Amino acid sequence: MLSMTRVASLLALSLALLCAPLQSAELPNFRDIVKASSPAVVKIVVEHSSPRAGQSPYDSDEIPEYLRRFFEERGAPPQQRQRMGMGSGFIISSDGYVVTNNHVVENADSVLVRMSDRREFDAEVIGTDPRSDLALLRIEAVDLPVLSLDDEDDLEVGEWVLAIGSPFGLDYSATAGIVSAKGRSLPTERNENYVPFIQTDVAINPGNSGGPLFNLDGEVVGVNSQIFTRSGGSIGLSFAIPVSVVRNVVAQLQNDGRVTRGWLGVTIQDVDKNLAESFGLERPRGALISQLAENGPADRAGLQSGDVIITFDGQDIPASSDLPHVVGLIEPGSKVEAEIVRDGKRRTLDVKIGGLGADDSYSLTAGADAAGQGGRLGLIVDTAGSDILERWGINGGVIVREVLPGSPAADAGVLAGDVITLLGSRPIKSAEAFGEAEQKLASGSSVPLRLIRRGNPMFIGLKLQD
Repeated sequence: MLSMTRVASLLALSLALLCAPLQSAELPNFRDIVKASSPAVVKIVVEHSSPRAGQSPYDSDEIPEYLRRFFEERGAPPQQRQRMGMGSGFIISSDGYVVTNNHVVENADSVLVRMSDRREFDAEVIGTDPRSDLALLRIEAVDLPVLSLDDEDDLEVGEWVLAIGSPFGLDYSATAGIVSAKGRSLPTERNENYVPFIQTDVAINPGNSGGPLFNLDGEVVGVNSQIFTRSGGSIGLSFAIPVSVVRNVVAQLQNDGRVTRGWLGVTIQDVDKNLAESFGLERPRGALISQLAENGPADRAGLQSGDVIITFDGQDIPASSDLPHVVGLIEPGSKVEAEIVRDGKRRTLDVKIGGLGADDSYSLTAGADAAGQGGRLGLIVDTAGSDILERWGINGGVIVREVLPGSPAADAGVLAGDVITLLGSRPIKSAEAFGEAEQKLASGSSVPLRLIRRGNPMFIGLKLQD
């Protein structure tokens, strides 16, 4: 039998072995980062013109719930001459350049920068970029504390990150969490998508906007910009602009006071399983071109509607939303390579990138005769009239009058009113052309169908019956 001393030794050894992994997995200590970085984090206070009569001068989303109930019970706050707004920012140069969000200072009558040592400076707005939601300010001061931007771009999902800002006006609050996703696409109201947002579970609230997001080395890896919420407060879904975008935008604002980003001149969509099969892809991937701007960069480079871009400038394009992220950071005038799939074959084209200014807005104009009783696809179509062609800016097509239930077209999601302009690789100018193209389709094959729906061009993958 084991002696009591031997048993005690074995128990002690077992406990030591069990505790070792727990000790090695200790949570990070953010104390040093907060102490070193807080002096360069600032509070942004803005004044806006008086709101319209009857309109509350406060943003209800920036009022905590218990105060919101108080205001609802007692009526809205009294009208004031100026409406105050708050956000956060951080200093990037000792001579006074400050980064924040565009939406923090947008349409502001005055901007005040308040530092942690309680010094205050009137700020000049050097430039703004609504597409990335970034703004660059300048204050008259020297020898200021600064934050450094991470230049590695190697942030990974699961890493610890720290935010410092002024949520609800509570100055210089620090919150921590992890990166929960990267490359999130959050299209703007103009349906633009140039920022691959960092998603975190860091507690971010109104007032944190424009503040820095740090890695464990104390470097800025992002600028806090948005939260997803139903209550006005954090629920563990916050989004930051990655430092790669920040560096690009800030450099242009410093040099030119405005931002110009790369522009390709295409309308794109995702590739689903049916489309992948019809285009000869081994799996769904890439950005499918559904429309090109006439004489735009893509058009001049020889790209075509129906091409699937799988790499651009050497970077993989897993989904269509990834293409604007890559193109937007390329300097206009640069020549890059685009790898595409066309007619089931890979090819590479050289593309000269165009420029999209901060204030530019490009919109692409899309592009008696019944064709039997549904045919092989289950579609009854008519040649599109001149009014339809003029409305959608196209030179030919057929309008879908009826989609037969249980047909390949119905299964693929084709709707009455859609205008078909391409079947497979054949342009469709009339109902006769549609019927001829339909008859040449192989049984059991998958085929892409290009159509215009309420002015929006798109591709749909059709699977023919055996």
